[in-house]
Amino acid sequence: MAPRIISILSLTLIITISLLSISSTNAQLRNNFYGVSCPNLQTIVFNVMRDSVRQQPRLGASILRLFFHDCFVNGCDGSVLLDDTPTFTGEKNALANRNSVRGFEVIDTIKTRVEAACNATVSCGDILALAARDGTTLLGGPSWGVPLGRRDARTASQSTANSDLPSPFANLDTLITLFTNKGLSARDMTALSGSHSIGLAQCFTFSQRIYNDTNIDQSFATLRQSTCPQDTTTGGSNLAPLDIRTPNRPLTGTNRFDNNYYQNLINRRGLLHSDQELFNNGSQDALVQLYSTNQRVFFQDFASAMVRMGNLSPLTGTNGEIRRNCRLVN
Repeated sequence: MAPRIISILSLTLIITISLLSISSTNAQLRNNFYGVSCPNLQTIVFNVMRDSVRQQPRLGASILRLFFHDCFVNGCDGSVLLDDTPTFTGEKNALANRNSVRGFEVIDTIKTRVEAACNATVSCGDILALAARDGTTLLGGPSWGVPLGRRDARTASQSTANSDLPSPFANLDTLITLFTNKGLSARDMTALSGSHSIGLAQCFTFSQRIYNDTNIDQSFATLRQSTCPQDTTTGGSNLAPLDIRTPNRPLTGTNRFDNNYYQNLINRRGLLHSDQELFNNGSQDALVQLYSTNQRVFFQDFASAMVRMGNLSPLTGTNGEIRRNCRLVN
């Protein structure tokens, strides 16, 4: 056989093997992973989330944030759910999580019901991924197919949580770098930031902005200053809605998860410094303007970015474990 033909065949074989390898990696998570082993999984998760969000709408945002904080620390492996013990340091007391992340009881309830239906089958990481999707949808946001098949970590990293989770005080370059380091684009970052259409923030996370930033609507700053003192020694835990336009609308009727967050940014009414950085004469201004007028595009981009974020470094196969209790390793 001629050398040229051999070279072409060799190159073809290498490309084929590479594509199969990539396909195998991407196929590790799939939407119907529990189709046989736990066919009622998604119904169980949805029912608990529906009841929880009806009782306390804020929980939809809390679970979504919990998923984000899980995925950004060594991948979507349920590590953020682990409690500290005398011999184990988890991530719950990292700077971005301490007295801030919430919704653990909801995940506990889902896990208990899932275990009753499908013992030792479904990971806490997958439960959290489904719950984040359902909480978003219940508040009027988009839905998406959730790839499943994650396993749970036996470890956690408080130091990685401290270094990798975005700060509410971060500038645009830092935000883009943090997301790029995870394999997510600046567009993903701007779309995912739209989760701040729902939820609340504590005063200490935005006090510097409302008293010191110049790219802020003064009437908005004054309104927020009425419940958030400049010295957060007292009042630092006072809450304010991340989206001033639709903070407390009912679950029926007008959606709460919407593109008003981006309209806030254009009007210089982003609550966090990191929010307003997305529209501050920088690289994301045009995308913010697009999302502010086209909710359909925002929803599409948000759903796609959530799937990409959910694919960050999953534990699969025999790696990790299926926790019986989401707060503790087996």
